[in-house]
Amino acid sequence: MVNYEEEWSRLDLSKVQDRGSKKWVSMMLPEHVKMLRDFNVTIKKVPCPNLNEFDYEAIQEQIELAMKRNVEIKIIRWRNGELLYNQGAIQWIDLTKRTIELEDPFSSFELLLDEIVDATIME
Repeated sequence: MVNYEEEWSRLDLSKVQDRGSKKWVSMMLPEHVKMLRDFNVTIKKVPCPNLNEFDYEAIQEQIELAMKRNVEIKIIRWRNGELLYNQGAIQWIDLTKRTIELEDPFSSFELLLDEIVDATIME
């Protein structure tokens, strides 16, 4: 008579290598694969936050204070369903182009004022 408990105890499952999703891809049509990739992109998108007048005032105060003190600021921007994070010191603000030049230790870049959804001083 076979003792199954002894058989299971001798079985080493750590050496079993599963092929993961590869085994299912061969049964899928290219249209299905494309639809799944598009779906993964769409579910990662974040809706645009609705900011009111008080939120805009708080962002403006943080930006002004960071520029006066010449300290680093963390800015969160929303673009095309994605939240982008930037941190650095504000060099200048151009109200005609509606941009901010932010300088971090590696480079400097321009941010659009209309994309900013949050600003926090880093002290």
